[in-house]
Amino acid sequence: MTKKIFTFCVLLLTGIIARAQDTEEYIAEHVEYAQGLMHDHKIPASVILAVAIHESASGNSKIAQHLNNHFGVKGPNNNTEIRSSYRDYLNVDESYSHFVEIMETRRPFNNLFEKYDQYDYKGWAYGIRRCGYATSRSWASQVIGLIKKYELYQYDERPEGYEEPVYAAPVRYRTKSKRATKTYTVKSGDNLSIIAKKKGTTVKALMQKNGMKKANLKPGQKLKF
Repeated sequence: MTKKIFTFCVLLLTGIIARAQDTEEYIAEHVEYAQGLMHDHKIPASVILAVAIHESASGNSKIAQHLNNHFGVKGPNNNTEIRSSYRDYLNVDESYSHFVEIMETRRPFNNLFEKYDQYDYKGWAYGIRRCGYATSRSWASQVIGLIKKYELYQYDERPEGYEEPVYAAPVRYRTKSKRATKTYTVKSGDNLSIIAKKKGTTVKALMQKNGMKKANLKPGQKLKF
């Protein structure tokens, strides 16, 4: 039994390590092209890589494998192996280039170039999310998390002494607290019509709120309103 547990743990650990190595290999394979796009278009290489890692599961997603789509871009495709609403590309580099093209040519993404430089990966991540690239509020934080985890900012060629802009933490929206349920204690001589008039509601509403099928009341009974 102990041997089986040990073997399972070894296999589990090996799987985790292999997964991490897959991402690092993905970065090594595509970093040069990402940096080339950064030089030509001034989008941080770290952001390009992190978005690709996030959207393609480090190149392991079905659309990455079958369609060369590493950025989750939707559109027509001619692939016969899978049915998908995502567009296909001739190769991975074409997918990378199209992502940058979207940033440059489509509104409101093209306004980001005036706001952020090629070193400000946080600004770009938050900006891309706000412009509608992803619906999840945590998308930008996940992309930034990948950049930090794999130290992708080292590929942005930041000048010595560069200070990162400080951004406020994303606002977390709180759900409205439920209104406290109010109760009324039935007194001798009360009926639903009298209580409804006192509390500004209707007999029907009182019966529904309290699951009543009949209008009979007893002194001391608690009614929600």
